[in-house]
Amino acid sequence: MIYKAIEKKRLQMFKLAKEYGMTAERTIRCSQELDQMLNDIQHTPSGRSTI
Repeated sequence: MIYKAIEKKRLQMFKLAKEYGMTAERTIRCSQELDQMLNDIQHTPSGRSTI
């Protein structure tokens, strides 16, 4: 389930980057949200999400 959310966020980030540029605030914010999701998975036992 979390993997689908990560993929959705990743696609959203690509779309924002294409539309607004890679340095746009909204693109960076989305990238940071994606980073947090990935970090959460890495810090969960067995890579399983608690969500």
